Amino acid sequence: MQRPFGLWTAASMVVGSMIGAGIFVLPSSLGQFGWTVAVGWVVAGAGVLVIARLIAELHVRYPKEPSALTISGDILGLLAVRLIAWSYWFGILVAATFLALAAADYLVFLFPDVRSDDGLKPVIATVILASLVIINLRGVKGAGKFQVATTALKLFPLAIVIAIVAYLAFAVPETYTASQSEPFRASLLTPALGATFFAVLGFEAASLVAQRVRDPERNVVRATLFGVLFVLIIYFLVSTGIVLATPADELHGASAPVAAFASTHAGSWAGNVVALFAVISAIGCLNAILLLLGEVPFGMARDGQLPDWVAPGSDSGVGRRPLIVAAVIAATVVLMSSNAFGAQVFDFLLRLTVAANIWFYAGICLAALKDGAKPILAVLGLAFCGWVLYGSGTEASIMGISLMLVGAILHFMIGGRTKPRGSAPA
Repeated sequence: MQRPFGLWTAASMVVGSMIGAGIFVLPSSLGQFGWTVAVGWVVAGAGVLVIARLIAELHVRYPKEPSALTISGDILGLLAVRLIAWSYWFGILVAATFLALAAADYLVFLFPDVRSDDGLKPVIATVILASLVIINLRGVKGAGKFQVATTALKLFPLAIVIAIVAYLAFAVPETYTASQSEPFRASLLTPALGATFFAVLGFEAASLVAQRVRDPERNVVRATLFGVLFVLIIYFLVSTGIVLATPADELHGASAPVAAFASTHAGSWAGNVVALFAVISAIGCLNAILLLLGEVPFGMARDGQLPDWVAPGSDSGVGRRPLIVAAVIAATVVLMSSNAFGAQVFDFLLRLTVAANIWFYAGICLAALKDGAKPILAVLGLAFCGWVLYGSGTEASIMGISLMLVGAILHFMIGGRTKPRGSAPA
């Protein structure tokens, strides 16, 4: 098994998976919460750090395992890990669909003459998706290099936004009072948490490609913890600054809220620059997710938790079959996505992704608790996961639970282990 990823590539997987399209479109859903958003980010950040610490501890204990998912499976059992893996895989598949459409949204923002042509967005999104699939099919080394490059580029527009936010705070502080943002309300904290948590999904990325990382007990731990802290600081400044400086009715339904914010306060050139790099950011995050769509089943097959036919190896060392299946499904959804990627559709996809992915984080907490790894943090992490699931809304939560039932059916259709526990090749 090739291990081409060092610390920087592993860290770029974390940062690149977290900073995707979410931060660039999320303000349109967060505007209604006002000052509650600031508290929501603090709570979401604390919960993420707890789970990230548990992931790090599991990798220290089991450095030779292919991923955090296979570690959880060896601790919790085959049925549990297949349910979690299926829900997680479907969740990131939904996220891939969202990212492709969001990248197309920001790309169209750069060309005012075609903004009204909603039929063009799904086509652009499909082309982006297909191009990234080709990169990933050629091998993880190339996908990793692409990830490092896009991660470096995506930080540029966020630096511009942070500079604008800082300027407004010190030079034009009345901007934050003129917007008449909703004051903090405890009743809004739960739904705000359900929305903000979407933007931090992906912090587990390095742990899911541990089989590709050199010295995983060191590099996966460092990449996860440092990457999470770095991104949380950026998110708090960017998201809170935009929400508090912009009237809620202007944010609601905006397809490119961060670019619009930059245009309003720094001129159209700033909006266009942010939009261009937002496309790069979404593409970089989509690249990481496509890598995970192949790597998650591939790692489980290597460890005997899935049969080899689910994710057979290839000359390029990539789990091609699950990657291609996921890409076809995502492209089909994108092309059928309508005439408009409206606020309600975005909001539901956001919450569905959270509801599907939260089971993975709950599984990490349960595995740590059963293994005796940081039991207090494990209990706090479980409580946090329950809170986020509740905050994602009834419809998304029911759909997330339904996915688990589908996973149970698939489990019994597939059968038992194909290799002894812990027998994954080195």
